Amino acid sequence: MDNDAYGHINNVTYYSYFDTVANHYLIHEGGLDIHTGAVIGLVVESKCAYHAPLAYPDRLRAGLRVDRLGNRSVTYGIAIFKEGDEQAAAHGHFVHVFVDRQTRKAVAMPDRLREALARLVVPPREQA
Repeated sequence: MDNDAYGHINNVTYYSYFDTVANHYLIHEGGLDIHTGAVIGLVVESKCAYHAPLAYPDRLRAGLRVDRLGNRSVTYGIAIFKEGDEQAAAHGHFVHVFVDRQTRKAVAMPDRLREALARLVVPPREQA
């Protein structure tokens, strides 16, 4: 899955990066237990815009922010950069809804998780 037939990382792989970036933060900063926790996050929406091709073995970095934080859901802003570049090669958003693992019904996210996400909230920019 390194490079596709066109010699660059395929577009669908970026969605995997988005998932990895968000879940890494939820697990390590928010205490989300993806294996046995009562609450899990399900992806209900995602979008990605591509600006520049990336190819293996490029070293990548990701930026994560929270654009909207609700009681049961969060909208992340995520960007993928080639290491050393200031302009994102791709950016987009990703929405998690938190649900009961068994019933799959939306529930309020645990306090620790919400507090961790609140640290990443970026206020909307004013329109000129």
